Amino acid sequence: MSRPLEGTEVAVIGAGVAGLTASLALAERGARVVLYERSATLGAQACSWMAGGMLAPYCERDGSEPRVSERGMASLDWWPRHVPGVTRGGSLVVAAARDRPDLVHFAARTEHHEALDADGLAALEPDLAGRFGQALWFADEAHLDPRHALEALALALRHLGGRLELDADVRCDDFADRPVIDCRGLGARDALPSLRAVRGEMILLRSRDVRLQRPVRLLHPRTPVYVIPRADGLLMLGATSIESEHAGPVSVRSAVELLNAAYLLHPALADAEILELGVGLRPAFPDNLPAVVRDGHVLRFNGLYRHGFLLAPWYAERLADGLADHFAEAA
Repeated sequence: MSRPLEGTEVAVIGAGVAGLTASLALAERGARVVLYERSATLGAQACSWMAGGMLAPYCERDGSEPRVSERGMASLDWWPRHVPGVTRGGSLVVAAARDRPDLVHFAARTEHHEALDADGLAALEPDLAGRFGQALWFADEAHLDPRHALEALALALRHLGGRLELDADVRCDDFADRPVIDCRGLGARDALPSLRAVRGEMILLRSRDVRLQRPVRLLHPRTPVYVIPRADGLLMLGATSIESEHAGPVSVRSAVELLNAAYLLHPALADAEILELGVGLRPAFPDNLPAVVRDGHVLRFNGLYRHGFLLAPWYAERLADGLADHFAEAA
């Protein structure tokens, strides 16, 4: 039995997490996909390159639309099926003793977690032993390294016969003869004027003294922060979400706040090496939810906000199903 999009030529523009997940979902249905990226290297201009990579649908019930959590659950199975290196060790939420009410409120707003005492926390993360008296463990959550994931998606696309064209500055109008998937992020504001930029900042550290097995969110009334482990002793710090069009370097204020929060998590992080400070401008619609907008032969997949790796698989699969249904109805 042929696949629903067998032989259909599709152009995808933009090789961030939206473009790559959409390309792979289409290729799995038999489409002949060419993915165009204007940068000369994968991830050079994508906010996906600066992402944390947390697959935390249950934690996202705190402060996000319920649909974010519901749709994000699909990523927990989608990512391990498509890329290697996904770690399913859950995630932890902690707070200093003086901020314990914040932990109580976080627990009340979320679900699928287990309350841990100091011994339970130490059993999961020995390097946090004695640091916190209570924690929440979201055992079903996961995380990945976004940079490795983007590269793995590109490789998987090639294995399915798709092509990735780098250094390709193309427009949707260049492809009147085929469906186009527009995944240009903020570059698509010429067609999606309601998009806005949300600035996120990150710091990449290498620590010889603190090793973590899973993401840890430190609740703090001023600067909540998450710390995400990567290979070779690397730790990614993030949390900022600033309504700003400014794409310049990390500000001193943000760097100080992130590093102070890291020090609160563990004082030994004061001796960690700072390897990288990065900024990404994330595209968001007014409701902070992604959307797939049809515009003639163009489908515009955009607005992933700060939920790129969590939500991209769900939307990519719906996009591919919708395109397959469209061709089936036209046949």
